[in-house]
Amino acid sequence: MNGAMHTLPNVLDIRLKRGPSGLGFNIVGGTDQQYMHNDSSIYVSRIKENGAAALDGRLREGDKILEINGNKLENLGHHQAVELFRTAGEDVELRVQQRPPTQNGPVGTGSDSEPSVPLALIGIVAVAAITFAFIYIRYHSQSRRHF
Repeated sequence: MNGAMHTLPNVLDIRLKRGPSGLGFNIVGGTDQQYMHNDSSIYVSRIKENGAAALDGRLREGDKILEINGNKLENLGHHQAVELFRTAGEDVELRVQQRPPTQNGPVGTGSDSEPSVPLALIGIVAVAAITFAFIYIRYHSQSRRHF
């Protein structure tokens, strides 16, 4: 079952051994705290450095957790899902639907990546700087002419 692929796209089973800091990831979502619009699924919001999930390497931020130890997580409140994780035991089997690598993760995942500056913003700043420099040079060159 460890790493087996299934018929659904991007679904795999991951077996983790609970470490000193738990399973090494945080979750968001649930029927009472929807993380994605019109979707009450449970998602991985953060992978903790050097935790069980990080050491395994397959679980990623933004992945949807479908099952834990055979218990489906659909239609559960956030606190119910947390309780399933808390009481799952030392060896935990997860069924996960991984997000496609090209898809951006949900906003506010708390990942360590910095947001990129849109290219259009760089262009606007460059045009503004050039315009300012042109006006500044033209004004100063005219003010220095003394006849």
